[in-house]
Amino acid sequence: MSQVIKSLMSGPVPPAVPTSFVTQDGTAVPAANVLIVNGFDSTENNNNGIITKGGVVGTGTSNEVDVVITNRVQGTATTTGVATATIVTFTPTVIGVYAIEYRLAAFNTTATLGSGASVFGAIRFDGVNSNICDLFDEISNDEGAMSAIDIAVSTTGANVLLQGTGYQVLGVDQVINWGAVGLYTFVGA
Repeated sequence: MSQVIKSLMSGPVPPAVPTSFVTQDGTAVPAANVLIVNGFDSTENNNNGIITKGGVVGTGTSNEVDVVITNRVQGTATTTGVATATIVTFTPTVIGVYAIEYRLAAFNTTATLGSGASVFGAIRFDGVNSNICDLFDEISNDEGAMSAIDIAVSTTGANVLLQGTGYQVLGVDQVINWGAVGLYTFVGA
């Protein structure tokens, strides 16, 4: 009961199956007809904001393709009371200017209140230190007492820090979970 193809001119033709997948950074070759496809994010600079990588050159694995959102930073932190925590640390490596936009969410687990914010500005990296070009702008949407939180961008050496500061209500420490995602645009010499 086997089906043998006697002629490609008649009867069902076997489908064409790709044997390699060419990406922007390497070529992936399926192993035992298996191709691994992953999605990641990276601080890597790429003008398109996305890159595909494949094979040993791109991913380190011959049958893997990675789709990577680039120019991205992210982080989380928790504060208790009037404490400051670093939510995201970004360390530039190439001399130039980085325009940075952060989206931030904060959830007060003590009082079940929330806040969202956008923070944007620019830094110049001189090869050793990051320098804030002008004060970062902030748009905040705070629920009730969450207007007491503070968000700031600062630098220390090469590092660019997005920080959040919590608060107390009538002497009771408020526990706040912070999360942020940032995108940057780079231009240099």
